[in-house]
Amino acid sequence: MDKRERMEALVRLLNEYNYYYYTLGEPKVPDEEYDALYDELVRLERETGIVLPDSPTQKVGAELSGQFPEHRHRVPLLSLDKTTTEAGLRSWAERVERLWAEANAARAAQGLSPLPAPVYVLEPKFDGLTVVLTYEDGRLTKAATRGNGEVGEMIFETVKVIPSVPLSIPERRGVFEFQGEAIMPRSRLLRYNEESPVKLANTRNGVAGALRNLDTREVRRRGVDVFFYHVNYASDRPFRSHREMIAFMREMRLKVTPYSEAFTDLEALLRAIREKEAERAALDYDIDGLVIKLDDLATREALGATAKAPRWAIAWKFPAVEATTRLVDVVWNVGRTGVVTPQAVLEPVEVGGVVVRHATLNNIEDIERKGLRFALGRLVRLRRSNDVIPQILGPAEAAEADPAHEIVPPAACPACGTPLEREGPFFYCPNTLSCPPQLIRQIVHFAQRDAMDIEGLSEKTAAQFVEAGLVRDVADLYALTAEALLVLPRFGAKKADNLLAAIERSKAVPLDRFLFALGIHGVGKETARRLAEHFGSFDAVFGATFEALQAVPGVGEVVAESIVHFFRAPHVRETLEKLFARGVRPQPVAKEPEPGDRPLAGLTFVLTGTLETLSREEATALIESLGGRVAGSVSRNTDYVVAGEKPGSKRARAEALGIPILEGEAALRALIEARRQGDGSGDRR
Repeated sequence: MDKRERMEALVRLLNEYNYYYYTLGEPKVPDEEYDALYDELVRLERETGIVLPDSPTQKVGAELSGQFPEHRHRVPLLSLDKTTTEAGLRSWAERVERLWAEANAARAAQGLSPLPAPVYVLEPKFDGLTVVLTYEDGRLTKAATRGNGEVGEMIFETVKVIPSVPLSIPERRGVFEFQGEAIMPRSRLLRYNEESPVKLANTRNGVAGALRNLDTREVRRRGVDVFFYHVNYASDRPFRSHREMIAFMREMRLKVTPYSEAFTDLEALLRAIREKEAERAALDYDIDGLVIKLDDLATREALGATAKAPRWAIAWKFPAVEATTRLVDVVWNVGRTGVVTPQAVLEPVEVGGVVVRHATLNNIEDIERKGLRFALGRLVRLRRSNDVIPQILGPAEAAEADPAHEIVPPAACPACGTPLEREGPFFYCPNTLSCPPQLIRQIVHFAQRDAMDIEGLSEKTAAQFVEAGLVRDVADLYALTAEALLVLPRFGAKKADNLLAAIERSKAVPLDRFLFALGIHGVGKETARRLAEHFGSFDAVFGATFEALQAVPGVGEVVAESIVHFFRAPHVRETLEKLFARGVRPQPVAKEPEPGDRPLAGLTFVLTGTLETLSREEATALIESLGGRVAGSVSRNTDYVVAGEKPGSKRARAEALGIPILEGEAALRALIEARRQGDGSGDRR
């Protein structure tokens, strides 16, 4: 056996031992034997100058340089709806079963087999950092944080040194994205805080800091581990159920979630939730709740998702942790919309492993309702809701004898001095044009990735612009010059050029993102998207009547009135005129097709290979705009497979299942035309 062969054998053997030791927790050999083999591999790598791609020696930490680039997930990672009560869970389960029944009725009408009865899977909701790992042809090639669900940070160099993360998996073909939670064990947090002069507040901060640290040795020092619970993307491997995904990840030698149990009975599920909640304190890792999800993937697909969360899953959040501390002061802050809200300043107190210094008070009526109007200086009861947001519940029982002062709302804006106005329980500053905090937050909102996407325009930079008098409304961003930027502190030529280039790129912005960027009260990303799709152009939205706006799905009286009021405001019209004069051009989108122009309604397509003129995204958009749906894998529910050049295994699977194959883009367009004509030639069944 030559040195290369010996190295390959050692890598296979040591990775096997690592799997049993770090993932299964079952050491196969004594430490001394492992160390001897490891040292031999290190020596051979030094002698030959060869380091194999999946060598365990590459998991030793080292210092890095540079920052973390962005990574776009192949499939967006949605958030979960939440409940804290049995009633909330029962309501969710009833909704799931109703949607399941409706889906089965629709399938029966189409002659399709029914979806199986709902099976609920219960798993822990880890309190760490969500990570997504990409393996291509068996090799770990990317690792990223969740980010905003669509784009995260690349943290490959730190993730690859986590002992339980394999650098390669047994499946050598295809692309896989695995979703998991990186955690720091509680025992390692205690040890770390005993040894380190800088203490960590909790395990979540510990793991997030380690994976974003430029020194990868911190990953080992903090004992970072990963539990995997979802296959986010699989290029050529369809799954039927969540349990099948878990089994596959276990086969791939990934460390899967330590608890995953299926239930058909809701009462048994609730009993298990109570049991797991009682066992929480004994775990060596933090969980802030449990996740309940449907097992069958076809049912998940049928139920779909809202803009933010899947309908087939819900998070059960554990009760909040409480403590007592003193209310030292109340400060009033100005938000982006001008609302002036109170924030409590507290004597620092530890609540659930986190030191809390501030708490939410919401508004003056909230203060009065909780009996806090004359509680300044007294002891109060504090709750850290869902392990995250601190809020004051009311005075503590022992507070009566304490000296106290009244919480008095300010008469003028704490930022600009403008007299405040009151609307119900809220005070607000009417100076929307030049109140600095409002303007700064408007700029940040306007520039964010989901809006105008002006990279590099942070809150600090926005504050610089406002303080220097360079920006008095968002339109002034498009009048900035390099000369004006270079006189600002910490603004070099490269930073100025990059920011100006980003501002220039943002001028051609999709209509939905432009509407969201304007900050219209009640118009979030989803409503902006619906407005853009319904009206097609900015002029149509701008000129829409109250009645026309109400015709948009999801737009009620309050939001419609808000939009009309917004566009009538003189300062808004002035800002819009300046934006357009300076080159901002919201890009129109295709209007929603009329009900009669949905020839692909009810059909499911799968795309494979390269089409003649359409990209994968363009083909998907075309099909969806005409009422069809595009799935990622072939199943018996697939109606057509559209095959371009160099199709993958999806074509072979379609042939095996007898699913019609459309040969290229021309065949797809022919099907669309045939179904438009209603001659039936496009019907599969």
